[in-house]
Amino acid sequence: MIVPPGGYTVIGPPETPLDWLAYLYGKLTQRRPELLRYADYYEGEHQRLAFSQARYREEFREVFERWRDNFCALIIDSAAERLVVDGFRTPEGPGTDADAREFWQRSSMDAFSNAVHLDAMIQGQAYVLVWANAKQEPIITPVSAEEMVVQYAPGSRTDLEAAARFYQDDWGRQWVTLWTPAYVYETKLGKTAWEDGTRRPNPLKTVPVVPFNNRARLVGHPYSDLSNVIPLQDAINKTASDALTASEFAAFPQRYVTGLEIQEDEHGNPREPFRVAVDKLLQAEDPQASFGSFAAADLGNYVTLISMLVQHMAAISRTPHSYFLVNGGAGISGEGLMAAESGLVAKVRERIVHFGEAWERVLRLCFAVQGDPRKDAYSMETIWRDPEHRTESQHIDALLKLKQLSVPEEQLWTDAGYSSTQVANFRAMRKEDAKAAAEIQQLGPQSLQATQPPSDKTAARLAAKAPQGNSGNVNRKLNEDQ
Repeated sequence: MIVPPGGYTVIGPPETPLDWLAYLYGKLTQRRPELLRYADYYEGEHQRLAFSQARYREEFREVFERWRDNFCALIIDSAAERLVVDGFRTPEGPGTDADAREFWQRSSMDAFSNAVHLDAMIQGQAYVLVWANAKQEPIITPVSAEEMVVQYAPGSRTDLEAAARFYQDDWGRQWVTLWTPAYVYETKLGKTAWEDGTRRPNPLKTVPVVPFNNRARLVGHPYSDLSNVIPLQDAINKTASDALTASEFAAFPQRYVTGLEIQEDEHGNPREPFRVAVDKLLQAEDPQASFGSFAAADLGNYVTLISMLVQHMAAISRTPHSYFLVNGGAGISGEGLMAAESGLVAKVRERIVHFGEAWERVLRLCFAVQGDPRKDAYSMETIWRDPEHRTESQHIDALLKLKQLSVPEEQLWTDAGYSSTQVANFRAMRKEDAKAAAEIQQLGPQSLQATQPPSDKTAARLAAKAPQGNSGNVNRKLNEDQ
């Protein structure tokens, strides 16, 4: 323990695995309520009754509990659906890296990569673990921020000093795995504390965990895309619940009558003097009686307020207004819709920068598991699908213009949206086509003509003219015509 001038106490990093677990578990539990709150809002579990009066909360509980007016999921999904990884490439070879694609496919990352992007945007961060299976093949495993916690090395924004995954198996047992550059430690939770676990050397000499931080700042925690949206979502829920309550109690004209003697039942309770209905006529003998009705509540005010809140939500989240069906998108041309999506496209491209760098670190860890020199391939690039939605004709026209600039065809195939597997198949097809063309050229015109079968029209014509059972004459006639 070091006590510098000024009287402050500096506590060094944990020294034992159990010390690391105690420290990292404290970090995880401190942030977990916030992470769960973001996840609930994405799933539509909002605080709908937080602003309701006690009477209305009881009478409309079933309505509000089943009600889903969830804009949080729309904001996340509109960006996440444009984040699609197509492959990885290095300057050393043309096209995509076949080994990287093999790692990717073996771990089913075509599907799970979207979950990583989704969790990172919802909760601000997600994690990917790279480790070897029983065959010493690298396996990529996405991990939620609700289970994983990391500690960065002092003064670094990329190197990790430790990482731990706390998870529960199907039998209810609590497990934890701790990674440091020197060792890997595994244990489970006993009745009161962590049990003595197993410790073994870390063959990678590095923490095999890659954080996916969503718009991480130089200070503070990573940023969730729902952090500024949730207050507006609560305001929309509150206004909509008020509108539903008003539609029940004030949206219909309330009638009244004065000058009548109040009738009571045998228990002394006021009794309703009239049964109001469409085919009923109200009448009274007392000349002092007077009938009237209150004006119905105008629900349009609620609609106007909700529309304003939705517009604020669209501006803050950079989501096009057409996604919220504001004004139904009426009167907006195709070019106008594309211009309205420019903010969303820019937002997605910004995520691509951070997430792409994280995926490259994941692939370098995969190569490190195999001892491949490409573990230091810092020039590797992540290939993303174009996040901008365009018509097919506009897209192909742009690619044809790029071809005039001598852009290689394989690059154009990738830009056209074809996957790495499809591009590899195209490459093989081109080789087969070239081989077939070379064989045809070697045969020559005469040999090619001799090897060609008669056309379907010629065979049908001769078969129609020939008598039945005279197939030999037909064959001879075909040979003569050929």
